[in-house]
Amino acid sequence: MSAAIDVDIGGTFTDCYVTYGGRHVWCKTRTTAYDLSVGMNEAIEEAARRLDLGLDKLLEETEIVRYSTTLAMNRLIERRGPKLGLLLTDGFTDTTIIGKGTSWADGIPVKYQRNLARISRPEPIVPKELIVGVKERIDSSGEIVRPLDERHLLTQIQYLVDKGVRGFVVALLWSFLNPVHERRIKEIIEEEYHAAYLGAMPVFLSSEVAPRIYEYPRTMMAVLNAYLHQSMYEELSGISDELRERRYRRPMMMIHNTGGMASVLRTSAVNTYNGGPVAGIMGSAEIGRLYGYGHVVTTDMGGTSFDIGMVAEGSPRFYQFMPVIDRFLVDATIIDTHSIGAGGGSIARVNELIANRVEVGPESAGSMPGPACYNQGGLEPTVTDVDVVLGYLNPDYFHGGAMKLDKERAERAVYERVAKPLGTTLEEAALIVKKIVDGNMGQAIWRETVLKGFDPRDFILFAFGGAGPAHCCGYARAAEMERVVIFPFAPVFCAFGSSSMDVVHLYERSRHLHLLDPVEHGYLSDYGAFNETVEVLRAEALRDFEGEGYSEDQLEFTLELDMKFGGQLNVKRATSPVLRVRSEADVVAIREAFEREYAGAYSPMGLTPEAGIEIYNFVLWARLPSAKPELPRFALEGTDPGAARGGSRRAYWQDLGWVDTPVFRLDLLRPGNELHGPAIVEAEDTTLVVEPEWHFRIGEYFDGILELQNTDLPTPRAAADHEAPSRDPEETRDGS
Repeated sequence: MSAAIDVDIGGTFTDCYVTYGGRHVWCKTRTTAYDLSVGMNEAIEEAARRLDLGLDKLLEETEIVRYSTTLAMNRLIERRGPKLGLLLTDGFTDTTIIGKGTSWADGIPVKYQRNLARISRPEPIVPKELIVGVKERIDSSGEIVRPLDERHLLTQIQYLVDKGVRGFVVALLWSFLNPVHERRIKEIIEEEYHAAYLGAMPVFLSSEVAPRIYEYPRTMMAVLNAYLHQSMYEELSGISDELRERRYRRPMMMIHNTGGMASVLRTSAVNTYNGGPVAGIMGSAEIGRLYGYGHVVTTDMGGTSFDIGMVAEGSPRFYQFMPVIDRFLVDATIIDTHSIGAGGGSIARVNELIANRVEVGPESAGSMPGPACYNQGGLEPTVTDVDVVLGYLNPDYFHGGAMKLDKERAERAVYERVAKPLGTTLEEAALIVKKIVDGNMGQAIWRETVLKGFDPRDFILFAFGGAGPAHCCGYARAAEMERVVIFPFAPVFCAFGSSSMDVVHLYERSRHLHLLDPVEHGYLSDYGAFNETVEVLRAEALRDFEGEGYSEDQLEFTLELDMKFGGQLNVKRATSPVLRVRSEADVVAIREAFEREYAGAYSPMGLTPEAGIEIYNFVLWARLPSAKPELPRFALEGTDPGAARGGSRRAYWQDLGWVDTPVFRLDLLRPGNELHGPAIVEAEDTTLVVEPEWHFRIGEYFDGILELQNTDLPTPRAAADHEAPSRDPEETRDGS
């Protein structure tokens, strides 16, 4: 039998989802930040045990290993990359130092943007003393205005080497139109520091990393790729070597933030950034098709962050153009996800300077020391501590019992840092924190859907991540959404999501063409310029896929175009109905596709074809379709969940107070079983909290479906409404 292994390495846990024959198993292990391969191997070994297989046997029969990681994000945060030298066109060496007008705010939460006295531009990845000018110039039509001065170039290279650089980034003006000077610079560097020498250093060209218009984001894309390259290479090569020692003989595939994947050898480091959340969106799109859900909001609540994505009309079609990575604007196409600092490890505190306002996140306790209840030295109260205080989490069954939680430490942290400053009871303080974090997540969902032109009430919500099922009732209600779906593999959903992804390569190139002329109002007549650009991208795709062992007849191509109306700022990407233009009818079809997309995003009132239509970028998707995971389907049984009842536990609920709440085992529930909140459903790696007024049932795919029964409930009270007398945690531990 053949197997497929999908691994998602997060900041706290490493998730693993394995398909072996018709069987599916999943597990979580602690992430080992010092060496990610250790936690990954532990996860695969645990999956092999659950399949009653040896690790070598599983890897020997594995057809594909897919891998996503936060390594790129961590390296940027820690600033642990190599010293780089940056070569720019002479006279423009301050490009990355000046940045864009929004650089001071890019990547900073709104609450910190308001603090103008302390906000500042990001510290440059390449400092000014390691940036040099190159005497050359290419104009906006791709013509050479000033030939490359190679003698001067050699002195600049030697200067950077003497400064101790360990790699070069070359980003010249208009190089995406004519890369001849960038390529010559690379040749000279490689001649001077040949690969046979110990001093050989990698060279990264902006015309290869991001061949698109806009100087600053193109340059930063190349800089970040170079900065992350070496550490990712070392980490991934180590993982690949260990897999091969265990009899795995095929390429390891990396998840890309474009929505596809490719082998490690065909992956740019910057393309792996945010790969895990993107895998979750792609998996949601696939399951949405299975269920017949066209509109889905995906939510992943983990230990540190809360990630939101959208699937509309069955497609994860929302992209970030000019996204911010860390604090730098880059030129990349990334599936649009939005993150806020809301997770199990998010720290709660009382801001005594602002009317005793309770704030939750974005700071996180991380995996070390973690929440106070982890008993690893953490003193700050977190969302996980609050869930323990309220009785939602079982301290003896966290992570399947592999990790015991200290309830007394959780109570002490919440009381000392929240309840006591507010002058309220322990349980009320915990409930305030829960409502605030749920409200923050619900507000983020509402904002993301509305800003994309949709009503969240028209969507179904998928809740995953380790903490998602515990809080989904709260944040769904805050977003005015009434139906939530939770899958049995929800804690490792992003790892599952990668199992549904195709091998996809993305190729982009900027070229300015008038699809509709603003003066003559005639359609594009130079078909050669359009088709030539497509053919260049297609040749690159065939080269890469053939290098991975695939033939042209296995591939599917899709062309997308970045277009805008003349005189307008908003650029909209639209899928072209044709790959090549052969007639005016093809041009008209492209115009109509663009106007449909534009009207859907900005309303039909924004259509101004009389000003002309301009093409700015060509985007070619080359896709190798892969087999999609098949979820087992079960016959519905009775509605009575009694066989899964595991006793009861006192839990604290809004408007009800302390209640003896029934507790159920998820693995003992059967398709068709139903129950009403308040209730708690425990699984090995997550806990589902069914709040009052919610109805829960197990579907035919062993999925959990939550539906709000009463949509006219009063709005939850704000934190300021709670003014109960203070109580010591010793008095509240037994619920009295």
